[in-house]
Amino acid sequence: MAKLSDKDWNGLKKALEKDGRFEKFTLGDPEKEYVTSRGMDILRLHATDFVNKRLAPASPKNDGRQTPAKGHPVFIAQHATGCNDRDSLEQFFGIEKGKELSEAQVERVEM
Repeated sequence: MAKLSDKDWNGLKKALEKDGRFEKFTLGDPEKEYVTSRGMDILRLHATDFVNKRLAPASPKNDGRQTPAKGHPVFIAQHATGCNDRDSLEQFFGIEKGKELSEAQVERVEM
């Protein structure tokens, strides 16, 4: 998996905190139960699938509205970490819109 450097992570964390995403998007009891019952390996598979289907294409279907803000722990995490649509990927990760995500970019976003 492509890890962020400490410098990149600190900059991303500050930007996300400034945007209020950490406080706005938190897991409720149903999502916590889902995580506990399924485990992290399953959630990682879901995250990979969601990123590949909803974010990786150059022009994702319903971009800007493709990731619900509730209903699955991965959706909530994507919003909290700026990985919910192509505008957010560009804002927080510098990933240009209009181009398919590379394998390295997918790995960076899904982590």
